[in-house]
Amino acid sequence: MLDPQLLRKDLDAVVKRLASRKVEFDVETFNRLESQRKNIQTETEALQAKRNALAKEIGMLKGQGKDASHVLAESQQIPEHLKRIEIQLQDIQTQLSDLLMGVPNLPHVSVPLGADSEENVEVRRWVPNPDLVTGDPKRFDFEAKDHVTLGEPLGLDFDTAAKLSGARFSFMRGPMARLHRALAQYMLDLQTGQHGYTECYTPYIVNASTLLGTGQLPKFRDDMFWVNRGGDESTGEDQYLISTSEITLTSVARDTLFAEAELPLRLTAHTPCFRSEAGSGGRDVRGLIRQHQFDKVEMVQIVEPDQSYETLEKMVVHAEAVLQGLGLPYRVMLLCTGDMGFGSSKTYDIEVWIPAQQTWREISSISNCEAFQARRMQARVKRGTAKPEYVHTLNGSGLAVGRALVAVLENAQQVDGSIQVPEVLWPYMGGLTTLKP
Repeated sequence: MLDPQLLRKDLDAVVKRLASRKVEFDVETFNRLESQRKNIQTETEALQAKRNALAKEIGMLKGQGKDASHVLAESQQIPEHLKRIEIQLQDIQTQLSDLLMGVPNLPHVSVPLGADSEENVEVRRWVPNPDLVTGDPKRFDFEAKDHVTLGEPLGLDFDTAAKLSGARFSFMRGPMARLHRALAQYMLDLQTGQHGYTECYTPYIVNASTLLGTGQLPKFRDDMFWVNRGGDESTGEDQYLISTSEITLTSVARDTLFAEAELPLRLTAHTPCFRSEAGSGGRDVRGLIRQHQFDKVEMVQIVEPDQSYETLEKMVVHAEAVLQGLGLPYRVMLLCTGDMGFGSSKTYDIEVWIPAQQTWREISSISNCEAFQARRMQARVKRGTAKPEYVHTLNGSGLAVGRALVAVLENAQQVDGSIQVPEVLWPYMGGLTTLKP
């Protein structure tokens, strides 16, 4: 959530920055609610001052032995009046909060202006043996097959998945299931062993309050799957299947005041993720690229505010390390203002090369949310004698396991349809170095 004080101090600048994200802020509603809030606060202060003055007058009259009943009667009406306007103020503050809950984060000054993904900026690429002209990976000297054609003889089974669950699900058996598991294990071991993350196991179902804190609700409810069977027994809230473990990992900071020595907090988890793909427009129906259920290894860091942009750059490197270990060509893209996620101030996407499509596809998105989530979650840090301040939260994929599987199958394919397993995965594959149909 945006800082309300920033809106009050420099509304025009906030409106302009939001416009760069193709967001039109409801200035009229904000100004109306702010005016009502100020009027009630002014009235409250006046009533409190009157109550104090009457209390002094009553004391003085009683001290002089005079009748104070008329003043006492007047003072006794004030608490009821204060209670009425307090209810009005709570209602206005709720309306302000509801308004701000639907407003995305402000882009950092280093984010390029742009309308959509066409205006994202390539920062760097890593390509083993690139084409000297285009810089893209070299083409095979045979016709490249897509991951579905390659994977089906190895145990990738969409027909069984459709029978069990419907479209956009996958079923894996044998070598394919093992390779999928190996990828997730390798990613976890790399992030915990080399980059200092703590491995976590988290719930796959969360309550609405958790999603409000990380920004998935209220805006993205239609993108999620939810459970209505009685809801959370303690609160009665609906419960939701997580769309990413960013939700659960970031939310460990909810309602927490950290000591300075407790930060940074580095967390990672391997979980299934569930997305309805309501806005996908029927894209990528074939294969593993866009599924209702997929696995992901997530990285989350919770840091002091002045460390978040240095941390963002490090997290991009942590995700890149996975792809370099697997020998997969990729490029790093800085997203423009019109293509960033709701809670992000700055985002890098990492796109892996998909030979059958002859294009780059997103496999990781790493974002600095600054204090946007922390303000919603009330996650703060106490540094020295200074007032507590909101922490900054960052998240990123390290990586999307299904898309990594796609990239390995297609980039490591041989002319006979076999797959050369990347060397870093051999320990997880029981020494199996080649997958053969």
